[in-house]
Amino acid sequence: MSDTVLRDVSPVELDRLSINTIRFLSIDAVQQANSGHPGLPMGAAPFAYVLWTRFLKHNPSNPAWFDRDRFVLSAGHGSMLLYSLLYLTGYDLPLGQIKQFRQWGSMAPGHPERGLTPGVEVTTGPLGQGFGNGVGMAMAEAFFAARYNRPGHKIIDHYTYGLVSDGDLMEGVAAEAASLAGHLRLGKLIYLYDNNHVTLSAATDLTFTEDVRKRFSAYGWHTQSVADGNDLEAIERALRNARRNKERPSLILVQTHLGYGSPHKQDSFEAHGSPLGEEEVRLTKQNLGWPLEPSFHIPDAALAHFREAVARGRQVEVAWEGRFSAYSQAYPELARELHRVMQAGLPAGWDADIPEFVPDGKGLATRAASGKVMNAIASRLPTFIGGSADLDPSTFTALAGRGDFESPQEMLDGPQGSVGGGWTFSGANLHFGIREHGMGAILNGLAAHGGTLPFGATFLIFSDYMRPPIRLAALMGLHVIYVFTHDSIAVGEDGPTHEPVEQLLGLRSIPNMLVIRPADATETATAWRIAIEHKEGPVALVLSRQNLPILDLQKYPQLPLGVRAGGYVQAHATGDTPADITLIATGSEVHLALAASEKLKTQGVKARVVSLPCWNLFDAQPVEYREAVLPPEIPMLAIEAGVSLGWRPYVGRGIEAIGVDRFGASAPGSVVMNEYGFDVDHVTRQALALIKQEKKA
Repeated sequence: MSDTVLRDVSPVELDRLSINTIRFLSIDAVQQANSGHPGLPMGAAPFAYVLWTRFLKHNPSNPAWFDRDRFVLSAGHGSMLLYSLLYLTGYDLPLGQIKQFRQWGSMAPGHPERGLTPGVEVTTGPLGQGFGNGVGMAMAEAFFAARYNRPGHKIIDHYTYGLVSDGDLMEGVAAEAASLAGHLRLGKLIYLYDNNHVTLSAATDLTFTEDVRKRFSAYGWHTQSVADGNDLEAIERALRNARRNKERPSLILVQTHLGYGSPHKQDSFEAHGSPLGEEEVRLTKQNLGWPLEPSFHIPDAALAHFREAVARGRQVEVAWEGRFSAYSQAYPELARELHRVMQAGLPAGWDADIPEFVPDGKGLATRAASGKVMNAIASRLPTFIGGSADLDPSTFTALAGRGDFESPQEMLDGPQGSVGGGWTFSGANLHFGIREHGMGAILNGLAAHGGTLPFGATFLIFSDYMRPPIRLAALMGLHVIYVFTHDSIAVGEDGPTHEPVEQLLGLRSIPNMLVIRPADATETATAWRIAIEHKEGPVALVLSRQNLPILDLQKYPQLPLGVRAGGYVQAHATGDTPADITLIATGSEVHLALAASEKLKTQGVKARVVSLPCWNLFDAQPVEYREAVLPPEIPMLAIEAGVSLGWRPYVGRGIEAIGVDRFGASAPGSVVMNEYGFDVDHVTRQALALIKQEKKA
């Protein structure tokens, strides 16, 4: 049927018909919802059409095929452009769902959401984040290609494309990611810039008059301009030129008209974030020669043309499977490894080399213990990849012998890599530079690409720079691991600008995210096991700068299982009578609680000590377990070097929490901790006062 339909339409007419199908499917969905952004799909439809029908390698029948090209709609407000393309090319997105655009339960939400709509690679909407995600995806492709491809066996070979907007390029996160992408020479990253000169509230000449092309050229990008966004041949030439340029990422600036075809709203911000209105929709359809009725009109010829992507996608995947079969014959061990990581599997015994930590009288900072664990597991996890925002010496996150992730061209221009193993795209150590914003977005792209186990590190205070991508990682359920060190006012001399106070509570408030603050090296080792195995969302490990005593597993045998449960009893009150008080703590303050319990014992007070390293895991336990760890009838005193607000669900109000409800100070860390009440005498006094208060109640 499709061949018969297509024979009756000239190629030029078929292009016009197909592009207008994208436009009016988008317009009608926005108008029916009475909500949305019609302007971008109307202007960007031609270059999106060229990309999706002439270049994009994908299989609508299998959106998760590993060697597909990735497409990121960084300008997520233009979601109807993507939904139109997905429906038309044969993804499992029914037209009925598009008719429910932005409505409860629809597979076509206001902004694209990964995991909800087949074919959506990442959740976008906060501008600039998708730009950074695409850089991470291109890095993942380069990493896999360098590690697994062999002469005559190009198993990993795909591009990352994206649509970016003025708003994306204004956001600082895009600048950070673009700078790194240019440095890395990611030649298989191609972005189409919808250069329509209009933002939500005004024309860009009000705030954005820089020369974008020169800026990106300075970053090291290959740049081109297309003067007419409706010139399909010019768009195709630009894309072919970009694909031929193997040593630089590409930005194609396409001059488009926001709201193209609208008689009164074209090139106006009024077409950006609001429906055109019924009368303007009618006039636009007349202007572009489109039937006024019915809404959601899909011409047979256009649909047949788009649906050719289904058979074409199956063919390219089948051909790839044939190549993978030949690869498996030639390199069976590599093929098995690649197959496992594509399925997000862990090798047997991946944690066999994690060291056991024993008390030595000196103690160990949990950041240092974390570094030992990371290096122990790195050799068994081939796609464990990540780095820090220029803080490896402080976060202990360098992977020895795993090489630096850098463009192979850099080996011609400079010295060998600093970590060991040289510079190549197969290196596992990522150097983000001082770019926390960009690092967070790139980590999400690495995880969304699939196959990698990405981690990123910085000081806990600078997690604030990463909040938008951390939130998006949780929203998407991405397996990203954050290593946040220098976890409290014990940082000391650097003062309040570097001493986290509210960051722990802020991170804990994010749904679908694990935040673990271990008390010692052994809790840290268990925390890493949790972080590697937990695939449903991001995990933050919050680690100390200062040395902490190593807990004795002979004395605390319940520790590993207790950390996995989120909380456990470390020290029981002895004797037949119940404890007088429960001291709850996390991280470095667990040792303070243990010391205070010993002093309380000398005063005839029985104290239980509970380590609660992960609230999220603890709150997920059965109520019977939680009440066994924290008996509600016993007074509780929480001790943590952070804001006390979050402890109230556990301990109530008043003096039941020793925290930090003001900013820190500059002095040696031990002095700051003592001045802020984190010493044995103050904890003991507070515990006695709480017991006295409870007896009066």
